[in-house]
Amino acid sequence: MAPTFTENLYQYAGDYYINAMTGPTRQREYDRQRTGQEDEDENVEDGEIDVDELDPEELTRTADGELIHEETGLIVEEEQIDPGPEWRAFNHSERQSKSRVGAPTTQTMHDKGLTTTIDWKDKDAYGRSISSKKRSQMHRLRKWQERIRTKDAGERNLQFALSEIDRMASALGVPRSVREVASVIYRRALSEDLIRGRSIEGVSTAALYAACRKEGIPRSLEEISDVSRVERKEIGRTYRYISQELGLEMKPVDPKKYVPRFSSELELSEEVQAKANEIIETTAEKGLLSGKSPTGYAAAAIYAASLLCNEKKTQREVADVAQVTEVTIRNRYQEQIEAMGIHS
Repeated sequence: MAPTFTENLYQYAGDYYINAMTGPTRQREYDRQRTGQEDEDENVEDGEIDVDELDPEELTRTADGELIHEETGLIVEEEQIDPGPEWRAFNHSERQSKSRVGAPTTQTMHDKGLTTTIDWKDKDAYGRSISSKKRSQMHRLRKWQERIRTKDAGERNLQFALSEIDRMASALGVPRSVREVASVIYRRALSEDLIRGRSIEGVSTAALYAACRKEGIPRSLEEISDVSRVERKEIGRTYRYISQELGLEMKPVDPKKYVPRFSSELELSEEVQAKANEIIETTAEKGLLSGKSPTGYAAAAIYAASLLCNEKKTQREVADVAQVTEVTIRNRYQEQIEAMGIHS
């Protein structure tokens, strides 16, 4: 008996349901077989290149942090971690407003600037003045905050020494990099127990003088002693001691580094500065600089150059700026003009 229309309809619906249910399964099996074949092909291709046998000179680091082999294009190493901020800024003010970090750590503070401070303005978060009761509480909190910042005698020593370095550096007008180096030198001297038996002011002053020499900022011992609370002799003695114990390699000071500052204070032209540098170079090549004070040597060269360039300055004026005696300038001046073959 032939199937009716209703039976044919049910048969068609059943076949459609079966195909709909088994189709994805067949597709997944096909994809799995295809992927497995590709993985085998990749394993075969990867097996042909041994990363350990690649020549390091043929590896190149891209801007994205990937290390690739130029000849084969193989990515040996990839570093996609971006350490930068997630925001963008196009000028300094915008960068400052979006930044969520505080000031950088510094060696010029005994706690490296990591502790919190209580403001002295006695105002709340909205800028309104606080009551007298709250003001007395804040004053007490501020006092205890200062006390607990230094937990022992070593930190109190370091706090006082770093404040002295900052005070003297400000008086000398040296850049902040010199203060950082001086603070590091003092911290090393403290950790090596070189402070024992010496004054804190003497060691801190010697550290500042050593930092000036290491950073190429010419400051004489006389200038350092003028802003310090210790004598010049003690500064020199302490400087020699800590430089020897800490192994600080100090090159002799070049007298030419004093020429721009001395000439500026004497209001001399660039022609005089160039002539003074020429005198120093020529006479130093003949061995006259050995054993001489660099400040006195530079002062004598400036005095000679001012005479040669018709911008005469007296020996007293030059000596006051260089903080040397007139006798030193006369002696160095005579030696320099004789070596240059110039008749006075």
